[in-house]
Amino acid sequence: MWRVSLLVMTLCATLTMAQFPRECVAPEGLQSGQCCPSPTGAVGDECGSSTGRGQCVAIAADNRRHGPQYPYAGRDDRERWPLRFFNRTCQCNGNFSGYNCGRCRHGLTGPNCDQRISVVRRNLMQMSTAEKQAFVNALDQAKRTVHPDLVICTRRYQEVLGPDGNTPQFENITIYNYFVWSHYYSVSKTYLGPGQTSFGGVDFSHEGPGFVTWHRFHLLQLERDMQDMLNDPTFALPYWNFAIGGSDCDICTDDLLGAKSTFDINSISSNSVFSQWRVICESVDDYDSLGTICNSTETSPIRRNPAGNVARPMVQRLPEPQDVLDCLELNAFDTPPYYSTSSESFRNTIEGYSAPQGMYDPVIRSLHNLAHLFLNGTGGQTHLSPNDPIFVLLHTFTDAIFDEWLSRHQPGEVVYPEENAPIGHNRRFNMVPFWPPVTNAEMFVSAPENLGYSYEVQWPARAYTLSEIITIAIVAAVLVVAVVGGVIACAVRARSYRSAEALEPLLGETFRRYSEDDRRLDKSQSVV
Repeated sequence: MWRVSLLVMTLCATLTMAQFPRECVAPEGLQSGQCCPSPTGAVGDECGSSTGRGQCVAIAADNRRHGPQYPYAGRDDRERWPLRFFNRTCQCNGNFSGYNCGRCRHGLTGPNCDQRISVVRRNLMQMSTAEKQAFVNALDQAKRTVHPDLVICTRRYQEVLGPDGNTPQFENITIYNYFVWSHYYSVSKTYLGPGQTSFGGVDFSHEGPGFVTWHRFHLLQLERDMQDMLNDPTFALPYWNFAIGGSDCDICTDDLLGAKSTFDINSISSNSVFSQWRVICESVDDYDSLGTICNSTETSPIRRNPAGNVARPMVQRLPEPQDVLDCLELNAFDTPPYYSTSSESFRNTIEGYSAPQGMYDPVIRSLHNLAHLFLNGTGGQTHLSPNDPIFVLLHTFTDAIFDEWLSRHQPGEVVYPEENAPIGHNRRFNMVPFWPPVTNAEMFVSAPENLGYSYEVQWPARAYTLSEIITIAIVAAVLVVAVVGGVIACAVRARSYRSAEALEPLLGETFRRYSEDDRRLDKSQSVV
C-alpha cells in the first residue's frame, strides 16, 4: 500500500518498529496517537483517574542538541522518542506507575504502593544448587511465555495497517524474546530508503552516557516481567562476576548457562536446556537493505566458544579484579565528546572502550566489552547478544559496578550531560524503545534507595602501593619499638617493687589494707 491518504501516511510514519501495550494498537488508538488505558478497563477511567492514580497528558520529549554522530533529522522514527508513535500517555501520581498507572514504582508494593520491598541480586556462583536450577528454569520459562502486555510491530510504516488499511500489523512475543528485541531495536541502523545504504552511526543504548541507564532499565523490565510470570515479587536476577581473569568461563557448565559441546566447539552442550534455544533478529542484511523489521521468528541456535577467538589474543582472557577497582576510582562520570572516544570517563571505561585506568585507546577492549568478546559467538555481536542468556548476568554485574560508583562518588544528576551527547543519550531523552516513556535521568540514581534492589558483592581490595607499604612498615616498626620498650619498663618497675616489699615487716602483709587513704576517711563516718 504505497499510495494512501495523507492522514494514513502520517499515521504509518509514526509506527515503524514499535512495541506498545496490546490495548493501544487497535486502529482507533493508533489514529488518535493516545495510549492511556484504564487499569480496570472501565470506560472514562483513563490511567486510573477516577481513583487518583494518574491522568492522560501530552508526552514531553527531549529537544536539546545531540552530538554530531547522527547527521539527519526526520529520517529515524526513534528521534524524540516516542512522539512519532504516540503523543499522549499516562502520567502516574505518587508511587503509582505502569502504562496504565495500575502498578507500583520499583521498590514499592501494596494497594496504595506505600510498602517498601527490596530484592537482592547475588553472585550466581554463590547460590545453592536449588537456587541455580530455579533461575535456569525461570529463564527457560520466560523464553516460552508470551508477554502479557506488550506486542511488537512487524511491518514498515507503509504497511502497518495491513492490506485493507484497517488491520494493524502487530504480533505477540515472549517475555525473553521481547528483552532481545528491544535491544536490537535500540541498536538497529537508520533505514534511508530503497537503494540507499542504511546509516550505521547511530546507537541509542551504547557508546554514550545512556549505556548504563538504558541497560539498567532493560534489566529492571525483565526482572519485573519474570516476577509477574513466577508470581514471586522476591525473584531477583543474579550476576556473573566476569572480572576473575583467566580464560575459563566459570558459569559455562551444563547446570548453569551451558558447557561447550563435545561435537562442535562453537555450540552449547546438548545437556543444557539452552542448547534448545533459538535466536531472533538475525537477518541483519534484510533489515538494512530492505527496511524490514525483526519479528519474533526464531532461527539458529546460540553460538558460543569462550576464549576461542585465536585471531584476537586480547579477548581470550577475562578482565582482572584490579580492572574493576581502577574503573571505580575514576571521578568523572563522562567526558566530552560523551562518546566511545572519551577519556577519563567512568562510563566509557565500564563500557570497555577505554583502558581500566580511563585512558581511551582504540585498540583496547576492557570490562563489559571484553566480557562480551570473550564469549566469542552470539554474545559478542551487539544486535544478537541478548539471545545468549549470559547477557543478563554480564549486565547485572556491569550494573553492580555502576551502582557502586554512584555510592562511592555521590555525583548527583548534574554530572549527567544535559545535551551534546549522541542522540538518545541526553539526560532527558526518553530511552528507546521503552514504554511508558522513561528518561535516562530516572535511572541515574542509587538502586537500593530508589529502584528496589541491591547487590551482594564482595569488592576486591586495592593493592598497596610501594610508598604505602614503606609507610606501613615504618609505622609498624615504631609500634614494635614502643611495645618492646613498654614491656622492658614494666619489667624493671616490677623488679624494683618486689625488692621494696622484701624490706617490709611481716605484719605488713596482714594490715596492708590500712593505708594512708583509709586513715583519711571522714571521721563522721561510722566504723564497724
